[in-house]
Amino acid sequence: MKFDKAQQVKNAMLLYAVTDRAWTGDNTLYQQVEQCLKGGVTLVQIREKGLSHEAFVEEAKDIVQLCHSYGVLCLINDDVQACLESGADGVHVGQDDMEAGDVRALLGEEKIIGVSAHSVAEAQLAQSRGADYLGVGAVHSTGTKTDAAPLTHQDISDICASVAIPCVAIGGIKLDNMLELAGTGVAGVAIVSGIFAAKDIQTATAALRARAEELVQA
Repeated sequence: MKFDKAQQVKNAMLLYAVTDRAWTGDNTLYQQVEQCLKGGVTLVQIREKGLSHEAFVEEAKDIVQLCHSYGVLCLINDDVQACLESGADGVHVGQDDMEAGDVRALLGEEKIIGVSAHSVAEAQLAQSRGADYLGVGAVHSTGTKTDAAPLTHQDISDICASVAIPCVAIGGIKLDNMLELAGTGVAGVAIVSGIFAAKDIQTATAALRARAEELVQA
């Protein structure tokens, strides 16, 4: 099981969509997620800051089922309880959230745990505490994480080389700058606005998926 899970997580890192309802417009978040699934995302993380716990869980249940119907993993940002209640595949936590070892104690071995890492020390600690993958960034300045100082190509390479678990790059990554990550060792890219702010989410996602495949094969 351990090997299968590890391989499944690595494959899921290729094109990792992080939701943001700021751009839903006339669509629902569910509809936007379905469009990115049709476009080829390999993992969806539901990130909600403004909903009540009950509303978040109800929304998450529907989106988790949708993702599973496409054979795609679905994670919850930060909220371990919402992960348990919604049937999500795991949770992603930041450095200021619950520590990975405590998350693992609550979720058990089967669930996936991702941890944000900005340095080799943070990466190695997260791995030692049971993280299945790392979110590494910010790669570029980004409106969703205004306090995150961009990492250099060397920083990202050093983090990836320091751990045995896959790393997904995040932060201001777009179609035209993604290949700048070539050679760092990342297993894929996590994207927010490049997917959810697109006028045609399915088409934008398909282009990002093709570029991400080019990146990991470089």
